[in-house]
Amino acid sequence: MAAADIIAAARALDALGFMPSKSGNLSCRTPRGCLITPAGLPYAETSPEDLVEIALDGGILAGHRRPSSEWRLHTAIYAARPEAGAVVHTHSPFATALSCARQPIPPFHYMIALGGGSDIPCSAYATFGTAALAEATVAALEGRKAALLANHGAVALGRTLAGARTLAMEVENLARQYLALRAAGLSPVLLDGAELHEVFAQFGDYGRLT
Repeated sequence: MAAADIIAAARALDALGFMPSKSGNLSCRTPRGCLITPAGLPYAETSPEDLVEIALDGGILAGHRRPSSEWRLHTAIYAARPEAGAVVHTHSPFATALSCARQPIPPFHYMIALGGGSDIPCSAYATFGTAALAEATVAALEGRKAALLANHGAVALGRTLAGARTLAMEVENLARQYLALRAAGLSPVLLDGAELHEVFAQFGDYGRLT
């Protein structure tokens, strides 16, 4: 994955309002670890040379800037999920709002299956940038490809950067729809286990990690 692709994806998500105040971060796995966006630099001002390659233990392999403060979250996911080739962490508004209620997104729509299971879970709370948050994130992602981070935001993983980015966008879409239902005073009818089983069967390769 070229550094330019990471920057392009970050700028696209930023333009959608997913990265307010330079709050989100992206990474792609490399043979030695991962390539991650830098700390504190607006994406409009980020160049390929600003990205940082780090080992999964956090050691700097290449780059002249500090890696994102959430490098522990990214490296913990790569260590726990060998199929993950990219990680996208956002503060997209609707997913973040729901995370502040510490509630998952339930199976009110069949597209929930893109996240790998019957819901988009919400992690336990931990301070940003800490090993505790990385541990809580990995736990929330067990059996899933996306999760909300309590009082924080959302995270999505994929085999490719395009896959992780698409999933992050779908999580925000689901959160927006779910909150709209609740704001209207409506109670969503949730899909049951049998219905979700049919969804996964119908998805086939469509719902796989991309």
